[in-house]
Amino acid sequence: MKVDVLIIGAGVSGSAIARELAKTKADVLVMEKESDVCSQTSKANSGIVHAGYDAKPNTLKAKLNVKGNAMMKKLSEELSFDYAQIGSLVLCFEEEGRKTIRALFDQGQANGVVGLEIWEKEQILAHEPNVNCDVVCALYAPSAGIVCPFGLNIALAENAADNGVCFHFDEPVASIRKTEDGWLVNGAYETKYIVNAAGVYADQVHQLVFKDSFTITPRKGQYFLLDHEAKDLTSTVLFQLPTKLGKGVLVTPTVHENILIGPTAEDIENKEDTTTSQDGLEQIRRKAFRTLSDIPYDHVITSFSGLRAVSDRNDFIIERCGKGWIDVAGIESPGLTSAPAIGEMVAQMIVEDLSLKPDPDYLPFRQGFSSCRKLSPEQWNALIEKDPAYGVIVCRCETITEGEIKEACSRSIPATSVDGIKRRVRPGMGKCQGGFCLPKVMDILQKANRVSADQIRKANPGSEYIVAENKEGI
Repeated sequence: MKVDVLIIGAGVSGSAIARELAKTKADVLVMEKESDVCSQTSKANSGIVHAGYDAKPNTLKAKLNVKGNAMMKKLSEELSFDYAQIGSLVLCFEEEGRKTIRALFDQGQANGVVGLEIWEKEQILAHEPNVNCDVVCALYAPSAGIVCPFGLNIALAENAADNGVCFHFDEPVASIRKTEDGWLVNGAYETKYIVNAAGVYADQVHQLVFKDSFTITPRKGQYFLLDHEAKDLTSTVLFQLPTKLGKGVLVTPTVHENILIGPTAEDIENKEDTTTSQDGLEQIRRKAFRTLSDIPYDHVITSFSGLRAVSDRNDFIIERCGKGWIDVAGIESPGLTSAPAIGEMVAQMIVEDLSLKPDPDYLPFRQGFSSCRKLSPEQWNALIEKDPAYGVIVCRCETITEGEIKEACSRSIPATSVDGIKRRVRPGMGKCQGGFCLPKVMDILQKANRVSADQIRKANPGSEYIVAENKEGI
């Protein structure tokens, strides 16, 4: 197979780059070692659209954070994913912390963040009455917001695919060889250009070709997720004063009306370790108490962890490395916010290098998934008249219908696993965590993909649910 550009990694950065290149006449292939888009770093983060005051001025993080933030609203309208600009507060609980709040304010202004204010205790508690009454002051950033991480990633990838970008899954990169005209990947894919957007594996992909290198350290972050019943805990993203390891434990609403608490920050060696631990979750409880002294942990419906790709350069690595190669590495926080701007930046570099022409047939809009719970009774009934499957409730916790699940199986990048369905239309995301709806979801997947029941997986190959029939071998 011959292509102009081969992107390694279908996370949010790789998918954003793919979407931007879809605006050109280039033949683009995205290779992903997992079975779906958004299956590693991009799937498990805080979902915060950061304002941009946190990064040091004149870094890529600062520049691309602020630009990506400014792009998010229009992008959400074009691609139909959930986004809300709800603002954030960096809370200070000691008088001596005022200097840090002022420094963040000044840094934010230097980065071009608009609307920053320093709030005193009375204004904070008037806005967020559940905040610990020991609060002294806070930095308020009205441009901050929240987004669904996988909603954004999937939307970018689908729009790229709708415009002709090819995605290959279950395709880890095993070999890369320089050729006269470009590169040969896995002995099967010829390309003029490689984009290394391999997340926590970007250093290893780089080392397949180049001697000079960088190091990516996985940083594990563990989280609690609370049910809808706790949604009134806060209406704003609540941070504590940051440390060298990051922005600390936060409490934030999600676009799906849950409350998210976390993360921890633990540098590890294993690039696949997304386990949670009693010690890690207890650390969250202890630190979050400073923000909100009365968190209803009886409403916790799940805990999970994700890995951040932390580079040894303390900034995003976006640079050419030899002819026809760009590294897009170390995309830790604020990587999700920065992704649209990263896509633009990298695509422009490739357009210049390959003299790519724009595609006049490019379509920037993507139709989002149907969401029956958001419809009026009249709209829902109209949808049922077109397809009665939209009248069959499968997931009671999140009010997800059979029609929505079938829809997720029929897109340009279809869901092929239970987790793929879950990230697209949310069955299994509620209080029972799939306890009631899993068998029905598996049945719909089986029929949609025309496979046998024992081929239905949670995620990647090897995660099949059914291992044998009842009494088999007896």
